[in-house]
Amino acid sequence: MSASTKRPSDQPLPTYVWEPTTDFLAARYRLPRESIVRFDVNTSPLPPDLRDVLTGPFDPLLCEYPPSDYAGLVAAAAESYGVAPDEILPTAGADEALDLTARAFLREGSVAVDAVPTYAMYGIVTEQRGARFRAVSRRHADEGFGLDIPAMAEAARGADLVWLCEPNNPTGAAEPPERIGELLDLLAADAARDGRPAPAVAVDEAYSEFVGRSVLALRARYPRLVVIRTLSKAHALAGARVGFAVARPETLAPILSFRAPASVSTVSAALATAALRRPELAAANVARIAEQRARLIGELSGIGWRPYPSQASFILFRFGSAEVAAAAAEGLLRQGLVPRTFGPGHPLADCLRLTVRSAQENDRLIRAAREIPA
Repeated sequence: MSASTKRPSDQPLPTYVWEPTTDFLAARYRLPRESIVRFDVNTSPLPPDLRDVLTGPFDPLLCEYPPSDYAGLVAAAAESYGVAPDEILPTAGADEALDLTARAFLREGSVAVDAVPTYAMYGIVTEQRGARFRAVSRRHADEGFGLDIPAMAEAARGADLVWLCEPNNPTGAAEPPERIGELLDLLAADAARDGRPAPAVAVDEAYSEFVGRSVLALRARYPRLVVIRTLSKAHALAGARVGFAVARPETLAPILSFRAPASVSTVSAALATAALRRPELAAANVARIAEQRARLIGELSGIGWRPYPSQASFILFRFGSAEVAAAAAEGLLRQGLVPRTFGPGHPLADCLRLTVRSAQENDRLIRAAREIPA
């Protein structure tokens, strides 16, 4: 376990470097733009069939702001997630929910805890608040990158916020809800013993539909639990940018106070509402991705690529060294296939993360991988 130091006041705020654009990669590798396939961004390869919504009567609505209460979207999300409408806050993607959660619970000098490796945005939004990010190493890869529950609980003593990603990105591992419950019980017991409030706990469930379970029920015994959901993954609406913070009303209130009005567009809200009302579309997408995920694991394992078990829409592959992983990434890029890489010094520097895409796109990946040493 390692703890970061407080950011000096004259040090610039951290920034998140987004993936290079498709146009940039096409120009760099002198490839047609349409030949570039994004195996790095964890988006769905196929959009949902919501043509009836896209051709709806939007013209009178586009010149007005969306309703401030998003009543239709909130009702659809509440029904889908099995919670009360006053426990739902729509946001512009899950990333806005992360940012608002950090704003609500972190101040200059606060402490947030997380298990690494994980999604980089938790550290970014923490440090943007002038707070310290206390990183706890996950268990060894041979143990499935599981949470070290005692270490997490110890690191969280005196902390204001705990971040969790379930299933975890980029490892693809998932903890059973009872394990998360065990951590919450330890946090509550430690806080009661020390005579202080328990930390808020934000669980990012971007890939929840791929495991078919959620920690939402745990908010009954841990009131300061915030669950973050998105329509970017299973629902295949990454371009619409719709997410939710879900929590008990008293926990949601400080998050709501930081939310800008109308951050979710009228068009996005309509698409999201329709998608939530048709859960069979997400279920079919999850099944399709799970089938292709198993196929990719089997095919690439057969040529020596070493996958970790995944319960998400991507697979993490380990190579012999960081240099071999970098060479494999370059080999894929030269054919217009974009993997997710990890920088020097990262605990996954010898790995590549690959999004599961359509059968035809995965065929291209398999053919290219056969020409690349593992």
